[in-house]
Amino acid sequence: MMADIKAEGSKQRELKGGRNEEALRSQYLACPIRNVLSRFGDKWSMLVLFLLNRSETGVMRFNEIRRFMSDCSQKMLSQTLKNLEQSHLVRREVFPEVPPRVEYSLTETGKSLMPVITALIDWGQKHFDEVVTD
Repeated sequence: MMADIKAEGSKQRELKGGRNEEALRSQYLACPIRNVLSRFGDKWSMLVLFLLNRSETGVMRFNEIRRFMSDCSQKMLSQTLKNLEQSHLVRREVFPEVPPRVEYSLTETGKSLMPVITALIDWGQKHFDEVVTD
């Protein structure tokens, strides 16, 4: 009888633990910060946003960006720009010319993100030696 009670209590704890883990996983997946950071938190997106922000005209063509980001493949840069456009951080404007001209610039949302990225860059420069060690 005592063994049955202990076994039942153990089953209930497992079920509760399983439900608790499910709830935590669900909360994690729905976390706004996680979902927003996933849109621009990779190294290529941050660099593209930084370059567009630092551009004298605020507008750059694909090959201009690629020249600065020589360690980023053409395919990866193209995908990064598409993702940033889908996230409403970068505007892509196609001009009906031969050959077609495509320009990229920050949207207002992208511009509003730049003070945060600039602060992160400043922090990185200040703490570079502490963080980047061999």
